[in-house]
Amino acid sequence: MTIILNNISATIEQGAEASVAKALTMLKLSEDCIKGAALSKFSVDARRGGAKFVCSVAVTLTEKGEKAIGDCSGITYTVKKEEDINLEKGTEKLTARPVVVGFGPAGMFSALLLAQNGYCPIVLERGDAMEQRASAVDKFWKEGILNPKSNVQFGEGGAGAFSDGKLTTRINDPLCSYVTEQLIKFGAPAEIRTLAKPHIGTDLLRVVVKNIRKEIIALGGEIIFNTTATEFVVEGKKLRSIKTESGEFLANVAIVAVGHSARDTFEAMESAGLRLEPKSFSVGARIEHLQENIDRALYGKLAGHPNLPVGEYQLSHREGNRAAYTFCMCPGGMVVAAASAEGQVVTNGMSYHARDFKNANSAYAVSVSPDDFGTGWRDGIAFQQKLEHSAFVAGGSNGKAPFTTVGKLLGNGRGSNITPSYPLGVCEYPIEKLFPKQVSDMMIKALPILGNRLTGFNSPFAVLTGVETRTSSPLRVARGENLTAENADGLYPSGEGAGYAGGIMSASVDGIRCAAAIINRFSSEFKK
Repeated sequence: MTIILNNISATIEQGAEASVAKALTMLKLSEDCIKGAALSKFSVDARRGGAKFVCSVAVTLTEKGEKAIGDCSGITYTVKKEEDINLEKGTEKLTARPVVVGFGPAGMFSALLLAQNGYCPIVLERGDAMEQRASAVDKFWKEGILNPKSNVQFGEGGAGAFSDGKLTTRINDPLCSYVTEQLIKFGAPAEIRTLAKPHIGTDLLRVVVKNIRKEIIALGGEIIFNTTATEFVVEGKKLRSIKTESGEFLANVAIVAVGHSARDTFEAMESAGLRLEPKSFSVGARIEHLQENIDRALYGKLAGHPNLPVGEYQLSHREGNRAAYTFCMCPGGMVVAAASAEGQVVTNGMSYHARDFKNANSAYAVSVSPDDFGTGWRDGIAFQQKLEHSAFVAGGSNGKAPFTTVGKLLGNGRGSNITPSYPLGVCEYPIEKLFPKQVSDMMIKALPILGNRLTGFNSPFAVLTGVETRTSSPLRVARGENLTAENADGLYPSGEGAGYAGGIMSASVDGIRCAAAIINRFSSEFKK
């Protein structure tokens, strides 16, 4: 049994690892009661003008230790939950190999689990393999030449592969630790086990993605790039095949994990009889500060201490049904061009593992709902498209992004000493005019409130570059308790694009759940 002891503090000078010895001292158990102990998680508490590490320590007990732990009066602990994947194979027959549509986090982890259990999946990915995809993205950022099939949104690894590899999540699922261990197995740094806000970094994540691809292929899977699903053939409310630009693939089982930007695939899903519903999401801009100012705001005089991680934040303010908040914060990172079609300006954020660029950035977004854009599932997409094209025009119709300073947004007309990092260049524009009044009003109203929570967040010198529209999927694909789509048995909508996740970790977990549902239902007799 492994127990977790929480809220163990250590000074910045001691370092987080000092909490392990402190935890063992607190337990007062003999050596033969303990198999091992290690740092489980840590974060930095920089409130009240000081800074310290707040840690959780995992202690694995022997059989004697499990009996003795009950005598540790006054010690509060939790028992670590183990990953729970029921992989008992079903008996229904597959008429063809399982197909996975999309090779972002949900598709990647579902294909990996299927391959590891002998199901030899076929993966269809509209974009390029990572090597070619990285080249296409680099060409877009340097020359403005967009590949609509292989870009920041589409291609091996999904959108998360160009967004820092952040693994923070609000879901409390034991499978999160399974995902973490798989990522480490394929090349992610082991530190993601212990960081309160773990991240891999775009540079290292590319290596991890390639290694997972190689493993799937080695286990009998097949990954076909530059292949877009154009039609899902459903007969008698059962999936029969998937048509693509490269031909038709027979399949009575498919996981559809296409991400939040595959707008043409959503049309194909509705044409197959699936029910798509609009849902809330958020829109806004990227806000940039100097990273040294964020560190100083968080750590005070300890800013720059070698034991401290680079500073990051998460802020929110809610009024009624609407919220203004930050997310996808990229310390020491850059704002990236994330369009997936011509005539768009779309922003996102990215950091490399070192997080050592001059600026910090995060999305500063305001929630919107069907009350703002309409009650049909296409209405949210149309709302995004209108903002993205308006930003393209506001930037000069040449790929540049519109930007302003917080000072000018708040009406005090300041310039800035911060250079916007958007790679295609920027054009000054009052970006509040791009959004509906209820959105821009909330952006403006919340800035001073958030600035009271993080000194300098509403600095007049901070810059806002827009627009950020691909925060999450604007729709949800209805599915039942067995995870298959309504009106299309055997088709499993999964991940962020289908409306069931909100980031790398939750999308990976949802992909695993869908793959496990297939394994529990079908036998693996049909093989390559």
